[in-house]
Amino acid sequence: MAASNDAGVVVVFDFDKTIIDCDSDNWVVDALGASQRFDELLLHLPWNSAIDAMMGELHSQGKSMDEIAGSIRTAPLSRHVVAAIKTAHALGCELRILSDANAFFIDTVLAHHGLAGYFSEISTNPASVDAGGRLRITPHHDFRHGSCSSHGCALATCPPNMCKGKVMEEMLQELSVAAAAGMRRPSRVVYLGDGRGDYCPTLKLAERDYMMPRKGYPVWDLIAGDRRAVRADVRGWADFKDLETVLLDIIHECAVAAMVEQDGGGQVVVGMVVPECCALPAPKVAMAVLPKAIHASN
Repeated sequence: MAASNDAGVVVVFDFDKTIIDCDSDNWVVDALGASQRFDELLLHLPWNSAIDAMMGELHSQGKSMDEIAGSIRTAPLSRHVVAAIKTAHALGCELRILSDANAFFIDTVLAHHGLAGYFSEISTNPASVDAGGRLRITPHHDFRHGSCSSHGCALATCPPNMCKGKVMEEMLQELSVAAAAGMRRPSRVVYLGDGRGDYCPTLKLAERDYMMPRKGYPVWDLIAGDRRAVRADVRGWADFKDLETVLLDIIHECAVAAMVEQDGGGQVVVGMVVPECCALPAPKVAMAVLPKAIHASN
């Protein structure tokens, strides 16, 4: 049976420029005074390989893991993002991260802000510290033995080291199997992102799902370029206060939709009480069922 605290909503966050308001790789490189060298590496290396090489050079220059960790801990993270994460979790949503950053930077930021326990899964580029104390960053999908990606996606927006669309497909399949086995409720996925790499997973979402693109960023422009290609309900956000409001509105809407499905499609109006523990609670209002936009096939 599905757990009683399962809201039937899986919220999947990108990390860079979505949870934190910067690119984590650039933030660390800039903080450690290596911006020019990193730009030089990018002239002949893919991004993932360049950041690994950069960490090797910083280690050779005597930069310690404590210095690297200290730099990423200063990355900007809005209180509205913290509130959105805590409120969504308290409402029974499962939270995950799907990011082309790396495990060390993400884990360090989440631990620093007391958020590590809110996420059930983090899919990103692996990171480890070798015997010499040097940070190694490896690709999520291994392409190091060839010039092309190994993930098989032909979409130009996917970097060779990680196809988020492939990860999203695996995630959706996992959720479907678990629901069919009665281990969880059928899930609606809410995906938040900003970059070109967030477009491929957007295309994998179904009509019952939601995409939250950051307005004015690459994924917003890609979606706007061919809205019919995206089956999910698209809800943009402009700033982090907006992110919190839009996400909590979607969660309320999903609760309404779940009640309608449970009651056989009747018109139901419900209210969702937000736990008092959350720093910035959502409005305690009743929400009516909203009509879904008609999707035109390609």
